[in-house]
Amino acid sequence: MDQQIEALCAGADKTYSVGELAARLKLGVQEQRPLRVKLGMDPTAPDLHLGHAVVLRKLRTFQDFGHKAVLIVGDFTAMIGDPTGKKKTRPTLTREQVDANAATYLQQAGKILDTHSDRLEIRRNSEWLGAMNFADALRLAQQMTVARMLERDTFADRYQSGEAIFIHEFMYPLMQGADSVAIAADVELGGTDQTFNNLVGRDLQSARGMPPQIVMVMPILNGTDGVNKMGKSLGNYIGISESAQEQFGKVMSISDNLMLEWFRLCTRIAPAEIAQLVDPSITHPRQAKERLAREIVSEFHSADEAAAAAEDFKRRFAQGLLPEVIGEIILERSLLQDGKIGILNLIKAAGFAASSSEARRLVEGGGVTLEGIKIADPRQMVTIDSEPILQVGKRRVARMVVAKV
Repeated sequence: MDQQIEALCAGADKTYSVGELAARLKLGVQEQRPLRVKLGMDPTAPDLHLGHAVVLRKLRTFQDFGHKAVLIVGDFTAMIGDPTGKKKTRPTLTREQVDANAATYLQQAGKILDTHSDRLEIRRNSEWLGAMNFADALRLAQQMTVARMLERDTFADRYQSGEAIFIHEFMYPLMQGADSVAIAADVELGGTDQTFNNLVGRDLQSARGMPPQIVMVMPILNGTDGVNKMGKSLGNYIGISESAQEQFGKVMSISDNLMLEWFRLCTRIAPAEIAQLVDPSITHPRQAKERLAREIVSEFHSADEAAAAAEDFKRRFAQGLLPEVIGEIILERSLLQDGKIGILNLIKAAGFAASSSEARRLVEGGGVTLEGIKIADPRQMVTIDSEPILQVGKRRVARMVVAKV
């Protein structure tokens, strides 16, 4: 039991509380049942990244000890949007947007989690939140005071600065807490930015006469820029479904001072070995970073693919060559006008940017070339008549081929 507690709490920023976790584990043994360990994920974007993987890997640790993961796809809460860390109200998503984003979540999470039915339960919180009527919502709101809600730093900062706070944003923590009640969670996992929401779940369970869930929060992973929390909107992320080549190249681009954090949160390497890897007097930083990249790529692909990505990286950047095999992107003819396409649309069609604004930033940053010629004007129309090679940054390369029919 002591070894299990040590392994489960390893790497966590804080557990509320370790003593309660130990007691709940012992109760589970007595009742011969696994703990129900909750993780909620709102599908506000289509891709999961390494930041999500930090808490998913902790959830897998619980599974490895025989406990049951309950993955809640927040299809209802995503339409409102978590106000955590936001200085302004989040835009509302439609049901269609949420469903499209959620479509690949389970496949991506399955790269980390044990998906056997004995170890994983998947729920959508629209099951219970969508069934509520207005009276139910009011009863839920009675569980929280405005003063308590304003203790949350996000709301307190916005209130002090005069930024608008809408009533529906107050409902978000309550809805997340209602998820814990609905699935009878023993433990809830989240990032440190979710601490307030997770603790609300404890309050709502206690109010219902249920044992309050143990809350375990994990550190937030800094993105590839080394400054901000990893997130797709900032372009500082590594998607867990990206190619081995893309993942490897992005890891190799991070600053040396990020390696300790990434080794701790993104790999299974023991602390003693990590200490040697990040000590430049023992291990050269480039060798350490290559080890980090191999470990991360192996997690989502395989050791062989990680080795191939490492060789490809050396060939392209140490020797200044393109990869031996360049993938093809088939362009639908309907995207072309007189054989031409706007460069922003071309970048999006290649999958190198999720939006026109992201594609524009790539062009204006000077990182886009077509057939080796830099594209500087985001309004430029380019001709696709000879299967040109599009390159975005140092790592994303594809041959653009127009569909024959």
